[in-house]
Formats: sequence, structure tokens, C-alpha cells
Amino acid sequence: MLRSPDTASASFAPFIAVLLAATLWPACSSRIDIPDLGPRLPQTAALELSESLMNAKADYTDNCGHLRVLDIGGTLEDAVTEATHRTFRSVVRPGSDAKADVYVRVKLVRSSFILRMDAQYDRAPAEIILGALASYHDAAGNVLGEEDIQVTYRDRVRLEAVQKNCDYVLEPFVHNAAVEFATKVSQGAASKVAAGSPATVQAKNPEPVKSPADPELPAGTPPVMAAKRTPTAISFKATVLDENGNLVFEGGERVRVRVDVVNAGEQEIQQVAATLSGTPSLIAQFPATTLWLGRLQPGQSRSLEFSATLPQAVQAQKAQLLVAVTDPNTDPPAPQTLSLSIQPTGVKTDDVDQIPASAAEFKRPHTYLLSVGIGSYRDQQLSSRRYGASDAELVATYFQSLGGVPASNVRLLQDWKALRPDLDEAVLDWLPAHVTKDAVVIIYFAGHATVSPAGEVFFVLYDGNTNTTSRAYPLKDLQAALGRLKVKQTVVLFDGVVSRLGSDGRGKGAPPQWSPSGSSSTFVVAVNGLGRSLEDEKHRHGLFTYYLLRALRGESDTNRDGEVTLAEALAYLSQKVAWASKAQFGQEQRPLVLPPLKNGDQSAALVLTKLAAISAAEGP
Repeated sequence: MLRSPDTASASFAPFIAVLLAATLWPACSSRIDIPDLGPRLPQTAALELSESLMNAKADYTDNCGHLRVLDIGGTLEDAVTEATHRTFRSVVRPGSDAKADVYVRVKLVRSSFILRMDAQYDRAPAEIILGALASYHDAAGNVLGEEDIQVTYRDRVRLEAVQKNCDYVLEPFVHNAAVEFATKVSQGAASKVAAGSPATVQAKNPEPVKSPADPELPAGTPPVMAAKRTPTAISFKATVLDENGNLVFEGGERVRVRVDVVNAGEQEIQQVAATLSGTPSLIAQFPATTLWLGRLQPGQSRSLEFSATLPQAVQAQKAQLLVAVTDPNTDPPAPQTLSLSIQPTGVKTDDVDQIPASAAEFKRPHTYLLSVGIGSYRDQQLSSRRYGASDAELVATYFQSLGGVPASNVRLLQDWKALRPDLDEAVLDWLPAHVTKDAVVIIYFAGHATVSPAGEVFFVLYDGNTNTTSRAYPLKDLQAALGRLKVKQTVVLFDGVVSRLGSDGRGKGAPPQWSPSGSSSTFVVAVNGLGRSLEDEKHRHGLFTYYLLRALRGESDTNRDGEVTLAEALAYLSQKVAWASKAQFGQEQRPLVLPPLKNGDQSAALVLTKLAAISAAEGP
């Protein structure tokens, strides 16, 4: 548990106020990576941190049974200090001669640290819970506002790579928890201090006034005081865009809402935000419904985009999107309404999007599927895989329908739900808790992969890019996790882009190492070497996945016994993808299978699906 003062010290004093020779409090070192918090507030702030925060420590037992103490307070202090510098024009030490316009006081009132050692893995689940009260005061001592800060941060921590493997690498874990904590403190400052500053407050503790015609402001936006609001200085245009330009949005299609904003006034606007609302079923597909533009100079324009991918299966409907642009100190312009027509994808009776009838007597209770698809990335510079998310969903549906896999044995991760913690939870917690030595594990990933100069392969997750591996998922970690499961068989399917790590994706280096020596998994990759696997616009799937689905529905069943084996599916894939890429697209794409299947291999006989018309007997 984290040590903190007893509740008898509930009063905020004493705070640690270390005086430096310099008046200003310099920002902490660059090791604290605080996300962009928007434009700085114009005030000078004094930061006061309680002893309970600065002296917070954690007792835990390492992997060898030794009692250890972890300093949490130092990292929290650094993070809150850095975030305060990112929020205000300048920051001074409390007790210095310099005058402060705002006093930010943070007191840690609740804390806990839990490390659950798991002897089966080299990474252990860890959790930090932090509760604090942040209060914001003006120079006269008046309370501008208070913020209840609550942070629960969970992740897995690695054992140190030393001979005895006793202690865990906790610094990155504590750093990430501290950054989340500090960000919430600063977001509270941006809200409460801006709302209570003399520029926007007419009297002490005024009530916000909002016209009934005003749009709902985004979470965290300071309330606007009617007495000091200036006439509308913002103009904007909202446009909805679809992939083929026909303004009919179909299942699996990507929706983009572009907002072009102009400061039409004579003064700088500092806290411009755009918000998106509308038909709930459509809004639920957007990973973010509030985007900040920050500061706009007079006459300056700036654009942003909301983006989402529609589910593959949608109902015909009329939908609306409401776009609002706001600034705390300016009367907002009227919101704009965008009307959309959503239609199911037109399919033929033999199209793969028509789910075949399930083979009711064919059950695979020991088969597990993790299906991951990323159609669009947070980094908009990274090219999208238009059908990545919908392909992952359809693959999961096929294995449940024709593959006999129970729904409880399937994990589907799409777009912004495909982050490193999500994959870790699936392969390090969910699978180990359920699989047995007789289990078969299938991993499907549609998206991007990047390759280091040494040939190491990384899956690029939703918040990653191809220039760094910090948010990517090393394939060696997946291989290690699958190897520890000690299951009967594992198959990894990849459809997407394979590029070299770096700005242009074409640097020199070793070829991708998909299946190093000692790996027990079968890897099936849509493209051999570096390159981009094709997307079939006609059928709205990745080309590799389209023929994978056709293989699973029975077209690869060459011996007509009603069962599709891994060997049959791979032979069909190799032939059809190579043919279609050349004949239909004028390009060459050849799938890669590692290690190559040989006649008589037990893995080749793995039954993937069974056709409903020939399902009289239960599969093994």
C-alpha cells in the first residue's frame, strides 16, 4: 500500500515550499512526457503540493520474495510540475517574492499500489489508484474551483532482464500513472481557472448563463459568463465525406466529418473546440466527439476531421450529425446539421458477406480466436486499411458460424479498442485462463506491421505509427505468450501493410522475421516481404481476407468431404490471391506461409470449418 499521512492531517497545510534562488520554478526534465494540453492560460501560477503527495511510497514484494519500497511521490511531483508549466504562462515557487495570479493546491487523499506476481509469465499485473483534491485560488484567496482527481491505472510490468529476475521494471508504469494524474490536475485548472478569471467573471461566484439556442459545450470547457462574452468571431463550415463520393454511406465505409474554422474577429481566440453529436448509433462509432483547435489569430483558419468506420452490418436509415464550434469568451456561431443516408452494402446471394448457415452439430469448444482489425489510425498520416475493422468482425463471425467456435471463445478488437493493453489482456490474461493442452488458438490481424533494420516485426496498433515502436506490439512478445500456453496448435493470419521502420518505410535491412527458430506457430502473411496487400474495392474487403472467407465457406474443399482443413485453405489462398492480384489489379501479391506446410504435417490436417449440408458427425 502507498504510505500517506493519517486522516488527522486533513488540513491542507503544511505544504512543501522549497525556495530557490531563482524566482521562477523551472519545468522538470524531459523524461516526463505530458501530452498537448492546448494553449497556455495567461496567468502566473504558484504550485503547492501536499506532503502526502510528495512523500508517497509503495511497499511491495519482488519476484524473489524481497520487500522493496517504490518512490511514487517524486514522479508525481515531476509530472504535476511539468503539466502546470504546460498550462500557465509561468510558474513560481510558493513563498517566493514573485506574485502569483493563481494558486494550484494538490493534496493526495487516497492511494494504493498492487502488484500481483504471476510465476507463469515474465510480466505481472500491476495497479495504481490515486485520489486527490485539487483546488484553485485567486491571489486574494478566493476559491475559483475544486476538482476531484481519480486515477486507476493498470498494466503489466516486466521482470528486469538480469540473472536472478527478482525485481520488476516499474519506472515506466509509475510514469504513465503520474502523467494521467497530472493531466487531470491541469485539465481542472484549464476549466476552473479560466472560468473564474477576472476577464470572464463579473462578480464573485457568478452563475453561468447559456442561451437555450447554444449547443452543448464539450466536457472540460469552462462555463461562459454572459456579461463578458464578445460577439461571434468564429465562422466555420462542416462537411461530411464518404469514400466513393456518392454521399450514400454503406456498411464498412469510412465516414469523415471535416470542420474548417476561421477567426473572423480582430482579437485572438484561445480555446476553440469542435464537438460532434447526433444520431446515437452513428455517434457511437466515433472514437472522439470533441477536438480542440487551440489558439487562432485574427484571420487565421484551421481544419480538423472526425472519422469513424461504419459497422459492416447496418440498417437503412436517415441519420444526422450536429457540429458545434465554441470558445469560452465568444458567442458561438449556430451549429450546423449534416444529414446522412445510410444503406446496407449491396450484396449478391453468393457474396461472402452473406453468412453461411452454421453446422449445428459441429462444435469446437477448445478453439479460441483473437480477431484484430484497424481500419483507420489515430495518426491520420498513416494510410488507412479501409476494411480492416469490418474484416476482423466478419472473420470472427465465420469462425463462430462455420467453425463451431463458441462466442465466449472469441475476442474482437477494432480500431481505437486495439491498444497494447487490450492485446496484453487477451494474450496474457484471457487465453491463459481458458486454454488447455488440447486447445487451438487462431490470431487474425488486419492493419499495419513495421519491420526494424534487424528484421524484427511489430504490429502497429491504433495509436501507433510506422516511425517508432513505442506503441507497437512486438511479434516476439506474441510468440512468447503463445509459446507459454503450451496448446495443441496456433495459427497467426496477417492481412495488411508491411513496411520498413522509418519515415519512408523503404529503408534497407533484414527481411521480416515472421517465424524465428523455435516458434511453434504457423504464420500466414498476405504479402511476401515488404509491401501492401491489396484491397478489393468491388467486394469491400482486403483481397487476402476476401479469399480467406471464400476458402472457409467451402470453395477450398478439394476432396469434397465437407470439411475445410488448414492445408486446403492455404493452397486455395496462395492460388487465388496470386491470380486475382495479377489479373484484376495488374500487381503481384503472393501470400507467405511459415514454416511451409509439408505432406503429413499434423498442423495441415487442422479442420477450420465444416459445411452445414454435411455436418452429420461432430468434429474431433
